[in-house]
Amino acid sequence: MEVVLKAHRVFLLSPANVAGKRAKMLLNTQAAFEVARRLHTGGKVTLGEAFSFMSGLYFRGKLAYARAFAHPPAGLDGAYVITSNRGLVSVDTVITAEELDSFSGDAIDARNKSYSDALVRTASALGGAIPGNCSIVLLGSVASGKYTEHLLPIFGENLQFPLQFVGRGDMSRGGLLLRSAAANRMLDHVPIAGALLRGKRPPRLVSVAKTKKADPKSSCLD
Repeated sequence: MEVVLKAHRVFLLSPANVAGKRAKMLLNTQAAFEVARRLHTGGKVTLGEAFSFMSGLYFRGKLAYARAFAHPPAGLDGAYVITSNRGLVSVDTVITAEELDSFSGDAIDARNKSYSDALVRTASALGGAIPGNCSIVLLGSVASGKYTEHLLPIFGENLQFPLQFVGRGDMSRGGLLLRSAAANRMLDHVPIAGALLRGKRPPRLVSVAKTKKADPKSSCLD
């Protein structure tokens, strides 16, 4: 009987806002909540954990979805964050407060060499390590070019995004990703090259309260 090999899948996550209100809360050395205490006293805090706190719903959704559906080749991680000055960094990388703070010093702009050089270098290394059947799924903006301008020449047709992102804002995407991960239902990943990247806003997600009222066994998340 012929054995069908499962295609590999790696996710690239756009970063949290390191200059926002929640980032300042986390980087405050006087903060008393648990993640901040660990961060400032030498405890283990991963990049994924820190960015989940900084961003809230959207990054939590991206991280949960990536963990649910990643299938990386041996020796590689399943999810990487696109950072402002270090290129692609695994979500499981232990991070310091100083390193987190350094991300706020560089703009994520395709014309900024500090950002683009690091992104091209690390993406090229990833591209050289993956087999031909590995899709690279971008969970972030695909219409602006700040990621795709450098990633498309490296990954080509392997660079994909969830089709259901078209027309949605960040909060809607975050909710959609959380629900998809909880339901173990993957979205439709399509190549970015040649895709329609902008479109009509889709209907709002049905609230969890209404979903549960219609189906008491529903396990969808907010």
